Amino acid sequence: MLKRIAVADLRVGMYIQSFCGAWMDHPFWKSKFLLETDKDLQRIRASGVTELWIDASKGLDIEQGQGSVSQEEAAAEAEARLLAIAQPGTPQACSLEEELNRAAKLCARSKQAIMAMFGDVRMGQALHFEAAESLVEDITQSVMRHPNALISLARLKHADEYTYMHSVAVCALMIALARQMGLADAQVRDAGLAGLLHDVGKMAIPGAVLNKPGKLTDAEFSRVRQHPEAGGKILLASKQVNALVLDVCLHHHEKVDGTGYPHRLAGEQISLFARMGAVCDVYDAVTSNRPYKKGWDPAESIRRMAEWKGHFDEAIFQAFVKTVGIYPTGSLVRLESGRLGMVLDQNGASLLTPRVKVFFSARSKTPIPQEVIDLARSAGRDKIVGRESAADWGFRNLDELWVNG
Repeated sequence: MLKRIAVADLRVGMYIQSFCGAWMDHPFWKSKFLLETDKDLQRIRASGVTELWIDASKGLDIEQGQGSVSQEEAAAEAEARLLAIAQPGTPQACSLEEELNRAAKLCARSKQAIMAMFGDVRMGQALHFEAAESLVEDITQSVMRHPNALISLARLKHADEYTYMHSVAVCALMIALARQMGLADAQVRDAGLAGLLHDVGKMAIPGAVLNKPGKLTDAEFSRVRQHPEAGGKILLASKQVNALVLDVCLHHHEKVDGTGYPHRLAGEQISLFARMGAVCDVYDAVTSNRPYKKGWDPAESIRRMAEWKGHFDEAIFQAFVKTVGIYPTGSLVRLESGRLGMVLDQNGASLLTPRVKVFFSARSKTPIPQEVIDLARSAGRDKIVGRESAADWGFRNLDELWVNG
């Protein structure tokens, strides 16, 4: 039986089902476990958590006379919270097709704003944080209406606008990931601002180096690797951002195995936001066309990133996959029926059953009439059996299939 209790009533031997509050408020990545040591008990009591859920069927129950809240009472509270969330002014969820047009305009506006903002920094002027905060709010609203529209459009940046649109994309990814992880609204905004400003230090690097189409020399590569610390100095001098935003700028290139830079931090030495930033930064980087390479397919990127042991925090990476999907929007996939299609949209109930627009027969190697298949409603009739490479098939401009609905 699930019961919500005060942390003061928690004792060794209880089975913790979940913590009340945001993910960052407690010192554990796992939210379900048997409390077995006094050390862990003291860590919880020293954290910002005031209440948590226990499962009395899997561990000790609360002692008689102590307070607890039943599932029925908690359900009533949750219903009240849901009603409050649905008050007028809350962005309403919409389809990918509906949000794409708004997201396209927001991408264009965001690029211009970031170019102006970063241009001021390059000229030695102060950052305009009012513009940055307003931009984060607009991007948050888009992500709330549909989490994949802006994220997927921002991936389609041109190589020469990479630095600016990368900041927009990482902002949107950080917001979506923070929401997936259940962080509080203020922390979601901080995550978005951190994503928007994480690469501001690149303004201290010559454009010829940033946009060089060929391999960097050792000296040039060393210069690029200085951008986190350069960005940290810019943000610190501004005196307008909190420590969380500054930390992402400094440490989004750290790796959990300690092989990252600039400070070779490892594991929990790296802050939660910086570990989130590491995943979001890499995903947008590897899926984007750069001056020196073509971006990877989104699904292929997820697969490859999953193989990089020691690079990402595993729990955060899993949350990220739930955010964008195993087959993100824009992925080319093969169905069991032999048809090839582009992933349009995710199905919240299952990462394996997105909406797909089929357009080609792999068996006859000929185009077929385009059709949107909702794999969640095609159980037993068709399913994804693998990823495909557009280059291997000689396909070009496939993104038009999902951008244009």
